[in-house]
This record gives sequence, structure tokens and C-alpha cells, in this order.
Amino acid sequence: MNSSADLLRELRIDRKPPPTRKPRTALWIVLAVVAVAIALAAWLLLGREQAIEVSTAPTVAMGSDGAPATVLDASGYVVARRMATVSSKITGRVLEVLIEEGQQVEEGQVMATLDPIDADAQRQLSSAQVEAARSQAGSLEAQLREAQANASRLESLVGRQLVSRAQFEQAVATRDALRAQLAATRRNVQVSQAQLAIAGLGVDNTVVRAPFAGVVIAKAAQPGEIVSPLSAGGGFTRTGIGTIVDMDSLEVEVEVGEQFIGRVQPKMPIEATLNAYQDWNIPGEVIAIIPTADRSKATVKVRVALDVKDPRIVPDMGVRVSFLEAARPAGEVEKGVRVASAAIVQRDGSDVAFVVAADDTVELRKLTLGRALAQERQVLEGLAAGETVVLDPPAELQDGAKVSLAGEPAP
Repeated sequence: MNSSADLLRELRIDRKPPPTRKPRTALWIVLAVVAVAIALAAWLLLGREQAIEVSTAPTVAMGSDGAPATVLDASGYVVARRMATVSSKITGRVLEVLIEEGQQVEEGQVMATLDPIDADAQRQLSSAQVEAARSQAGSLEAQLREAQANASRLESLVGRQLVSRAQFEQAVATRDALRAQLAATRRNVQVSQAQLAIAGLGVDNTVVRAPFAGVVIAKAAQPGEIVSPLSAGGGFTRTGIGTIVDMDSLEVEVEVGEQFIGRVQPKMPIEATLNAYQDWNIPGEVIAIIPTADRSKATVKVRVALDVKDPRIVPDMGVRVSFLEAARPAGEVEKGVRVASAAIVQRDGSDVAFVVAADDTVELRKLTLGRALAQERQVLEGLAAGETVVLDPPAELQDGAKVSLAGEPAP
């Protein structure tokens, strides 16, 4: 019975309406919008070309600024051609020192004095020896006058046979002997006078004088110390009184690398800048190129004269020297432009530079180079004055690449 009832229920027709399904159109629209947003973000982050950050510099026409171009830069020091550590000519004890650092001294000015006791004693002894020799010469002159008179008298008597010839000859011998003694004594007087002069020099040597006009830069001795022209007595003996420098003899010595020495010529104009005064440009010229090289540093020394004499310039100051090209005749214009050497690179065996265009893209230019100008290079063809070039272009930089200036946000 139960099974029959179940069968009858299954055969019953359901009169209820079928359930309705919710539409899915809105869900698909939302998914499509999200997909488009994700694709746009991916393109913005990955698909768009990234700008390369670079540094730039402008090109300048040759001679456009009116100043001669710099051929080479080098560093050096201010040196003095006349500098001396003044010492005494003899060994002695310092009595007084009359100089101080920074003092201006004239040629022949007394810088110090030594104890003159020994020198004075030697001069007094030499003076006494001169007086003794002169007294001896005076005595001999008197004896000679007497011997000459005696010989003359006996000469007249021997003719009349009033005295023997032996007496006459003895008188003549005595006269001649006195003449010889007088001559020797007079020479002794001259020797004594020379010794006195030497003793006088010894006294004068106790006074130390400046050999030339200059400025004292060091005081090396004090009263009571022993000074000597030779290094003797270990560390207790000074070898100098002080050091003076002739400030009018200051010049600059720079060391130029062997590979660049061909750019330097005698009489070449220069411009020097002291490390202590960076905004002060001092004109000058090359004096000489020392004809020898330093093998350990591969440099050649160059002497440079400064046209300005100023108390601010002192020895051993650091200085940077720019060697300038010679002035060109009026109206003569040099071809090409000047560009920083860092902007020139090698690509496929050619010298090239990257020029920044108005849309912040770069254009590769092949160059024809001229002469080197210190930190710059002359470009005869390939660049125009006023263009902007990339400095130290990275290896990945290519023609048409997008760039941004260092320190600015990328577009």
C-alpha cells in the first residue's frame, strides 16, 4: 500500500511555476573593468620606457668667451729661488740674536753676534807681533846707518894706507849683514800685518750679517748656544742662526706628466690659482722646462714665473696652474666648439657624443676631434655651439633613448 501511494504521488503533475535565475551580467562587467585596470597599471609600470638619469654640459664655440683656452692643468708649489739658512763662518757661542720670524732684513744687516773674546785676543796678539817686528826693524835700521858710515870712513883711510884692508872688509861685511837682517825684518813686519788683518777678519766673523734682503721665516738659535758652520757636537751645536727668503724671487714649480709635456712651451702664458685664494687668478708665464724626468712619478718639472708680487704669496703654498694657448691675431677665429672630455666616448670604433633633444631623448653624433684642452676637447665636426651633451654616457645609453637630468624627477 505504501508503495502504491508513492507511485501515485510521483505521477502527480506539479502546477507551481519554475524558479527564476539571477542575471550574471553585472558580475562580468565588474571583472572586465578590473582586468582593464590591471593591464593599464602593468603598462604604466613595465611597458613604458624608463628614462635614464644623466648629467649634461653645454658646448661652447672656440674663443667665444674672449679668453685663451686652457691647454693643460697641473698642480705645484710656490718656491723661492733665493732662500738661505744663514750661519757663522766660525764656531762660537751666540752672544745675541737680533732677528725674529717675519722680520724684514736688508742686505748686510746684523742678524746675530758671537762671543768675540777669543777673536779679540788673537787680534791683540797679532797687533803686538806687528809692533815687535817694527821695533826690531827700527833697531836694525840704526845699526845699518852706523855700519854704512863706518865702512865709508874706512874706505877713505884704506886708500891712504892708514888702516889695514882687513878692517875695511870686515866693516863692509858687517854693513851687508845688517842690510840682509833689515830686509828680513821688514818682511816679518809684512807677515805680522797680514796676520793682524786675518785676526781682524776673525773678529768680523763673530758678526753674522744677512747675505741679501728678505724676510726671516725661521729663527734657529738663541743666546748662549754654540753655532758652527759644520755639523759638529751632535744635537747641542746649531748650524744656523736663521733662514731668510727673498720674496721677490718667488716662483712656482709644477710637475707635468710625461704624456702631456709636449703641450708646454717656454714663454707660454699661464694662470695660477692659490689653494688658499681660490677666487684669485694670477697671470704669469713659463720660465723653463727642466730637461730631466722623474722616473718614479713619470713627470717633468716646469718652472713658472708669477707676474704679481704680493705678501699673500708665501713659499710652499699649494697652487694650481692652467697653461693657456698663445693669443691669436685679431680677427682670427678658431673653428669648432669646446666640449668636456667626459662627454666623448667610443662606440663601434668611432668618437661619439650624445646630444639631448627638446623631447628629452638623445641623439648619437659622430665627431671629428681637434686638439686637447685640459679638461675639454676641441670638436671640429659633429657638434654645434649651444647644444647640450651627456657627460659620462652609460654603456646602455643608445640613440633615441629617453633621459632625465640628475636630480630631477623622471617624466
